[in-house]
Amino acid sequence: QVQLVESGGGLVQAGGSLRLSCSASGLTFSRHAVGWFRQAPEKEREFVAGISWSGGGSIIYADSVKGRFTISRDNPKNTVYLQMNSLKPEDTAVYYCAARFALYGSCYSEPDDYNYWGQGTQVSVSS
Repeated sequence: QVQLVESGGGLVQAGGSLRLSCSASGLTFSRHAVGWFRQAPEKEREFVAGISWSGGGSIIYADSVKGRFTISRDNPKNTVYLQMNSLKPEDTAVYYCAARFALYGSCYSEPDDYNYWGQGTQVSVSS
């Protein structure tokens, strides 16, 4: 049974930092691309960042987080991280990680590209 579990969310002031973790089990993690998405109240789920199974091979970010967020992965630990710096109130959302098997070193930015999803972790940024 595949499980993705997010952690590290919380309440932080604007300008602060948080590091989210996504721990995976039940899959060959090193062959799965991983993405982070977020969903604010009454808004659609939006892409935040994606990383290929090889980590440094391919990484993409949404324009809204470029230069502030960093995605990385530790395959031996079956974990992907999202380091979030210079947080803004508009970053407030539930953050989800998602995974999909990938034959090649690609990463993906559409929710429909992913097969597995975590339950999400709340990130709240106060002004």
